[in-house]
Amino acid sequence: MSDLKEYKCPACGGAIEFDSKSQKMKCPYCDTEFEVETLKELDEQMKREAMQEDDLSGWQTDAGGEWQEGETDGMSVYTCQSCGGEIIADETTGASNCPYCGNPVIMTEKFKGDLRPDLVIPFKLDKKAAKEAYYKHIKGRRLLPKAFRKENHIDEIKGVYVPFWLFDADVDANVRYKATKVRMWSDSDYDYTETSYYSVERSGDMSFAVVPVDGSEKMPDDLMESIEPFNMAEAVDFQTAYLSGYLADKYDVSAEKSVERAHVRMRQSAEDVLADTVKGYATVEPENTNVRMYGGKSQYALYPVWILNTTWKGEKYIFAMNGQTGKMTGDLPVDEKIYRKWLLGMTIGFTALAYLVGMLIF
Repeated sequence: MSDLKEYKCPACGGAIEFDSKSQKMKCPYCDTEFEVETLKELDEQMKREAMQEDDLSGWQTDAGGEWQEGETDGMSVYTCQSCGGEIIADETTGASNCPYCGNPVIMTEKFKGDLRPDLVIPFKLDKKAAKEAYYKHIKGRRLLPKAFRKENHIDEIKGVYVPFWLFDADVDANVRYKATKVRMWSDSDYDYTETSYYSVERSGDMSFAVVPVDGSEKMPDDLMESIEPFNMAEAVDFQTAYLSGYLADKYDVSAEKSVERAHVRMRQSAEDVLADTVKGYATVEPENTNVRMYGGKSQYALYPVWILNTTWKGEKYIFAMNGQTGKMTGDLPVDEKIYRKWLLGMTIGFTALAYLVGMLIF
């Protein structure tokens, strides 16, 4: 069996978990609260107790059969310390709940050695806030099918600590643009247009810090990036206590494989910064871009994310909420009839506007 950790309440013996409102460990049974720091001694005690195991080598059984080759690939089996039930999880699961007694459990082996995160941003918003944010997200959407709003129900809400790689790097950027200025005038006979062409160069040195890249293949990069930013000022040194009561994944995309994504984000940001300095021209187009990065380093962190799933007409829709700031995002279905009416209205409106402009000119 794999290593498993549960935090027990010293007062009543119930399983305690991290409470996002109080930012403390709290027992849901007797409401006793504990500072996260006080659990360090509890960690040591649990390690000492874990070494005291019964010798069950004398038990004999012929039940069951052998697993076939490949059947257990990517699967880990744990024993709940509260009820003895077996918990089966995939190889990236770092925290979960026992399906029998519901107690929060942490798969400690997922966070040992090189796999141990450097930082964690604790949850600040609870499941109720995620549910409220979801209904606010779908409210007032004109193209949303009415039946979806009326019949909609949330299949699942789960708080997940998502693994992220945080990259620092210095950037040396140089961009050359082709720009134009247009001058127009008229006399009694003709209308004149003069277009002047310019070559514009911009360069600069920039430093980027904690640029996040999603380290989980399960989570779409665009979904995770759309709920940014996370406030790194509230990040703390990693302790497993923060995971209690939530799900958690370890990374399955390495830092080396994530570097390219980080470079793309830094490169785009550098280009945007330089482009914002090119002003006063009618048109601006980049002709040559050279962005060089150096001095890079990375950290491993866990970010708090609420994941909501819902199903409508056989299609699954996934939504994500930043568990720190409350920012919500997710795709929604579109009512085709309403969309066609909206598109027709927009077309008629543009046609009428073009007609009026034509009448004024001529």
